[in-house]
Formats: sequence, C-alpha cells, structure tokens
Amino acid sequence: MTGELAPVATTGAARGREAASPFGKSAVLAMLVVGFAAFVAMLYFIGTGDTGGNRGTGPAHASSNAIHGYAGLSQLLEANGYDVEKSREQSGLETSGLLVLTPTQNTDPDEFAAILEERQYQGPTLVILPKWFAIRPSGKIAEEDEDQVQDDWVQLVSSNLPGWTQDLPEPYTLETAMDPDASGATPSWGGLGLSGNLPAPTPLYAENSPNHEALVIDDKGRPLAVNVVGQPDTYFYEDAHFLTVVIEPDLLNNYGLADPTRAALALAIVEQAGYEDKQVTFDLTLVGLGGSTNLLTLAFRPPFLAATICLILAMLIVGWRAFLRFGPVAAQSQEARFGKAQLVTNGAGLIVRARRLRLLADPYVALIERKLGNALGLAKPDATTIDQALEQRLPDEEPFSNRVARLQNATKPSEVMRAAQSLSELASKTTGKSRR
Repeated sequence: MTGELAPVATTGAARGREAASPFGKSAVLAMLVVGFAAFVAMLYFIGTGDTGGNRGTGPAHASSNAIHGYAGLSQLLEANGYDVEKSREQSGLETSGLLVLTPTQNTDPDEFAAILEERQYQGPTLVILPKWFAIRPSGKIAEEDEDQVQDDWVQLVSSNLPGWTQDLPEPYTLETAMDPDASGATPSWGGLGLSGNLPAPTPLYAENSPNHEALVIDDKGRPLAVNVVGQPDTYFYEDAHFLTVVIEPDLLNNYGLADPTRAALALAIVEQAGYEDKQVTFDLTLVGLGGSTNLLTLAFRPPFLAATICLILAMLIVGWRAFLRFGPVAAQSQEARFGKAQLVTNGAGLIVRARRLRLLADPYVALIERKLGNALGLAKPDATTIDQALEQRLPDEEPFSNRVARLQNATKPSEVMRAAQSLSELASKTTGKSRR
C-alpha cells in the first residue's frame, strides 16, 4: 500500500494468550480480606487504647477477668439489657447515668472527694472499695494443668483496708474494718430481699454512721453496702444524686458473682443505685488505664466516623478493583493503525474532541494562500493581491478576503466547515482555470 504501513497482524492465539498466575482468585481474595480486617482492627484497638498486655494483676477494674476484677459484672449488666461503657477518659466522669468507680488502695482522698462532690449535681454513683492484693500465680504448674491455666489468672495474696476512706469529708467518711472468722467459716449476708454467704472468711465492713443507710449487712449487723444519705435538712439529703458504696467487693467482683444469689444481689444493687436507669459507665482512669484522645480515637467517633467509613469503603473498592485486575495482562490486538491516513484521522479526531476547530483557521488560510499564489503566479500572495488577481480571472466569484474573514469569525463547527469549504472551492476553481 503506497504511503501507508500495513497494520501489524495479530492472531487470535496471541490476543488470548495469558501467562498462568501463581495465585488463584480465591487465595488472593482471602489475603485481601484478612489483611484488610487485621489493619482495621489494629487501628481500632490502638484508637481505643486496648493494646493488650496483662490485665489480671494490679487493681481491680471492669476490664479485668481476674478473680478480683469486675469484667463479670460488666457482662452481667449487658446480658440484662444495660448499656455498658468502659471509659478511659476524664470526660466519662461527667455522665448523667450511673457511674461505677473502682478506686485503688492508693487513692488520694482529696481528689476522690472532689469527684464525689461533682457527682452530686451530675448523676448517681456506685463506689466499690478495694480489698484484695493479687499477684501472678507462683510456683511450678503441673504439666497436665498447663493447658487449663489462663493468662489472667492471679493469686490473692492478702486483703487490706482502704485506709483513705476515713479521710474523706462528711458525709462520705467511712470507718472500715476487717474481722476474719477464727474458725475459717464464711460469714453470711442479707439485704434487698436476698441472703447468702460470702466467698471468703475475711469480710470488709464499715462502722455504722448516721450519714449512711445500710443496704446489705453481714450476720453481725455490720454494713457491707450503704447508701450515703447525709443529714436531714441538708442539700445532700434533699437534692443530691444517689451515692452507693459497696464496702465488701466480694459481693460484686468475679469472685462473688460465681454464686447465683450474689449475682442477683449485684443486679439489685445496681438497679437501686441507678434509679433503674439502663446507662452504666465503668471508670478506668482511677486504676491508671486512662488515655488521652488521639487522632485514631477521634476517627472512630462522630462526626469523623462518617469520613472514616467513607475512607474504608473507598479502600474496599480499590481492593476489589485490584483483585479483579490481578494477574498479567492478556495480549491484545493493535488499537491504532500506522500510516499517514490514520495519523490524519487521529489528529482530526483529537481536534474535534477538544473542540478547538477555531485554531485551524489561520493554518488553513495560509495553505489556501499558497495554492492560490502558485495558481495565479504571485510571488508574495496575500489577501489584497489575491483579490486583485481573482477579479481579473474570476470576476463573478466572491472575493478571497471575504471568505477568509468568514472563516476567521466562525464560532460554531458548522460555520467553520462551510467557510473552509468555500475557500476549498475557490482554490479548486482557480487551479482548474489555470490548467486550462
């Protein structure tokens, strides 16, 4: 073919040939799903501050599965329809629902009293006093028992009095004491329409006080749980929110909830302490598990949660597209042919798509001027000289300058085409006239 290069021949086998992939689609999809889920989980747990570690030893709190912790109480409340939250921020102390505080043996009485005084105006509070000192299990574990020992198991070493409670201001002051039974028998308890036995023979109780109303007592009439009511005719007595203090933590901890009767008592205490409100917040800041707000934490909270969800969906779409595109590209036939004609066609198509037809006016006028100049024998053809020459050669034709002006002023594609066609016809007539 003259003036053109023949297109490259491609066979059907070449177009469909595709190298074998080392991975199947199922394997790639599984890797994408598992990796994406692990990445999102990592971001979430870093944002919430839950990065693992040993949660058994140390002070008792709502995330502890140890025998002296309160994870069982949290799960018990959730199972009974309560909306439970574990707060790692100071803002959690300002909830209007029931706030559960689990102070430690080293709690500062002034700081704790300030929290209780603020709670008078904010909402009900349930305080569970500390008692046990726990450590990791000591000694060698028998080989047949190793599979049964869990990471959060602890050993209760001793029980201690929270001495700081006697330094609290009135009406919060509590004189606590411990009187283990010499015979080793577990003392009984009663209150809120229930009764039973404690799990350990070392009950922690409080001395009777006119500021307190006993909810649960032991077999000797000593308070194990009280409502702080204050003195009559005082603001605290008349208007302050409820404050319930559980002196004996074995009534509510994992150790105590092993017994169904004590579990029922725990629900009764929470119900009366929170005015039957189903919103319960467990504070974790008093035991040193508080954390400052970071960007990851904010990403999973409104109003930024919406943007995070959109970002996750975008990542899923990108991952899905990558999964569908996985593997080597199949050989395809040539999309653009070689040759001058194809080059002109492609260039014209580009100009039409870009809507830049007006840029063709001046080059096309220059092209027609050269053709007319050659046909008319003009050394330096321009619009004026061409008009003068055409007036003698083709007196009935429209002047060249008028046609040029019409092309240069055209704005619509149809106008450009008509003006260009007029110049082309003039050039054809002039060339034909010259040959004759």
